[in-house]
Amino acid sequence: MFLNFLKNKSFYKMTYFFYFRALLNTMKKLPVIALQDKYHRDLSIIFIKFSYNQKLVDAVKSLDCSRWSNTNKAWYVLNSKKNLQNIYTVFKDIAIVNSEKLSHKTKHLNKLSEDQKKILNEFYIYLKGKRYSQSTIKTYTFFIADFICFNSQKEVTELKSRDVEIYIEQVFIERKYSISTQRQFIGAVKLFFKFYSKSDVDGLELNRPKKDKKLPNVLSQEEVIRLIQVTKNIKHRAIIALLYSSGLRIGELINLQLRNIDINRKQLIIKNAKGRKDRFVMLAESFIPLLRNYIITYQPKFYFVENTQAKQYSQSSVRKFLAKNCKLASIQKSVTPHTLRHSYATHLLENGVGLRHIQELLGHVKPETTMIYTHVAKKDLLEIQSPLDKIILDLNKNTDQEKQFLLSGK
Repeated sequence: MFLNFLKNKSFYKMTYFFYFRALLNTMKKLPVIALQDKYHRDLSIIFIKFSYNQKLVDAVKSLDCSRWSNTNKAWYVLNSKKNLQNIYTVFKDIAIVNSEKLSHKTKHLNKLSEDQKKILNEFYIYLKGKRYSQSTIKTYTFFIADFICFNSQKEVTELKSRDVEIYIEQVFIERKYSISTQRQFIGAVKLFFKFYSKSDVDGLELNRPKKDKKLPNVLSQEEVIRLIQVTKNIKHRAIIALLYSSGLRIGELINLQLRNIDINRKQLIIKNAKGRKDRFVMLAESFIPLLRNYIITYQPKFYFVENTQAKQYSQSSVRKFLAKNCKLASIQKSVTPHTLRHSYATHLLENGVGLRHIQELLGHVKPETTMIYTHVAKKDLLEIQSPLDKIILDLNKNTDQEKQFLLSGK
């Protein structure tokens, strides 16, 4: 009788119904990432798009040479079979991978020879051996991969200095890349052809364009206070207050460990900062009550600021809530975490702190880097009288009515 029941079609239908419904419910619990292959900066890449999820952000960061595109608001990696396989491996069991928008065509990077791929891998290892920072290794490897892909029809031994110039003319200039990005690329190329000396590229012929001499964007002291006041989330408020009060770089804040906060001495120890240097910075006394409140509320375990999985907070999260709170504070300027560092240095200078001390607090190697803040500090400028004001003042002192006049002309 039981076997007859199993043979009943309605039983199978019900079984399949409940099975697929359970499967669908399981799938609904997982976030979805969408893959799309496109050309970006003359390079075939795979965009990885998903709604903000810290677990997915941590996963995509673990991919080799993953980068964030602010224009497209998505992460991306070079388009290769290996990277595609890595994506499926990394996101297995934590996300549903939607690959409908993948064209599955043979792209630029896939035309690279095995020798070219081997050279790129050896260059990556070479940079690690030279103890460059992980950020520099990623950036330089990405630039060289992009350059070799652009010249994929040639072997690396056939490349010449003119190929570098053509790449800059057709990619950097036409797409209006910044001068700082071009300087980074030239630095990467010089280092690569020092490592790989079998080509005819002469590093001495490659000159970096001069740096832009743009003044840093700075908030007024009133704007800083207003920004902190409108930030209601205690964690976000603590991050903004520390970035400004201690003049930290965003990477230094993300990497700051609790053990390196000395409340008694009112100091922070910044470990392995830019240039692999350690330094001490001040901890504002007015920040300490907020710091204690934040630590009691959120109870971070290892880092000063952590995500919900007790791992490092992401830089993109900081930029996101900073932009949101700037709108609430009615700040029209373009504000980034580094703007708070610029504001810190400028306000120190306006308060009479010497450039040498500011240089040490910021961790600048060259005093020339710190000197830029003399151009934006308003203290000395306010003491200089405009010649127009001087003329009006002199005329007002003159009792001769014929020489007195108003600037409005009335």
